Amino acid sequence: MVHILLHWLISAVAIIITAYLLPGIRLSGFGAALATAVVLGFINAFIRPLILLLTLPFNILTLGLFTLVINALLILLTSALVPGFQVAGFGWALLFSVVLWLVNLVLRLLP
Repeated sequence: MVHILLHWLISAVAIIITAYLLPGIRLSGFGAALATAVVLGFINAFIRPLILLLTLPFNILTLGLFTLVINALLILLTSALVPGFQVAGFGWALLFSVVLWLVNLVLRLLP
């Protein structure tokens, strides 16, 4: 249980840092970051695998680059579902997914 809460808090902090770095992302506060982390986690756990399976042939043709498009679309879906989390457009969602991955990587490597 502690591991799940820690993972959730790290994700929320990563979302805050990423929103701070990117001007096309609006976050109303820590509560919105926590809600975004939960919704994005559920979307990544349940919807993303299904979409990746359905788009597998296209993903193979693009050598996996279509996964970035899927990630951006899922971030746009999250912004539509979470009040207080706004993404200015597809390009910002794409950049948000890449920067969020990098920030998460750095935060998880810290002792």
